[in-house]
Amino acid sequence: MPSTIRQIPLETATKHHSHDFHQIVITLCGSSEFEIEGLGGRVNAFSGCIVPANHEHYYSGNGHNRQLILDLPEDAPALTGEHRELVALFDAPRFFALDSPLRHYLTFVESELARGLDNSATSFQQDRLAATLLGSLKARLGASGSAAQRRIDLNQIDRFIRRHLADELRVADLAKLACLSEAHFSERFRAQTGLSPWQYVRRQRLHAARQLVMQSRLPLTDIAIQTGFANQSALSHAFRRSYGASPRQLRQGFASPSLDTNNRSTAHSTALSSSATPAGAGVLSSH
Repeated sequence: MPSTIRQIPLETATKHHSHDFHQIVITLCGSSEFEIEGLGGRVNAFSGCIVPANHEHYYSGNGHNRQLILDLPEDAPALTGEHRELVALFDAPRFFALDSPLRHYLTFVESELARGLDNSATSFQQDRLAATLLGSLKARLGASGSAAQRRIDLNQIDRFIRRHLADELRVADLAKLACLSEAHFSERFRAQTGLSPWQYVRRQRLHAARQLVMQSRLPLTDIAIQTGFANQSALSHAFRRSYGASPRQLRQGFASPSLDTNNRSTAHSTALSSSATPAGAGVLSSH
């Protein structure tokens, strides 16, 4: 799914939500207020913030304002393929200010948007614009050095996640186990596993939910609550995106007479091994 770049004003009334795609918000004129998982403040013109997927954030505009917003799905071309290292920008919320070269680039982006790049024929041009901006931000915000470091104890992380699947886990919770700052933990975790902490926890939630769907008769609402999803709808959306079928469809298929004993055994062991294997997951909150 391609990225989307848009320009809008923010209402002065404070609102809040979370979404399953990453986002960058840059104030073009006026100012705004953002709070992301407890980190927040005023965002003045030519400053912005990084909003990782599934992070609850509060926001409002101050008077006359205009924002440039980049919506970046995990599978967007700007975050995959040759640009896959750019996803590290979204390991934790951050605020930044644009220097002179980036302000000039922003002017170019605005001129390109004015040409009508949101039609289907040219939508991928937005990913090219987004990738250039993300790469420039990553270079400025710094990529840490990779000296030999003590590895994170993933078994300890897995045990903690399993005990707290129903809770609203945060990166800070896992970072505390490793005695690291949130940013340092996120960086080390990605280097060690190839996944952000958010992706890691989300995958663990999905594996646990799938095991319960296929091996129990619990109502889907209860399964969602026990595995950290906000509700049955959030669980179903995650299943369709990851497995191509809803929880109900998977449960019906698993219980179908057309499935022989071997299929049942395979599904059973897959579910068990999936929940016990350090695979990866989502925010730390799937809300």
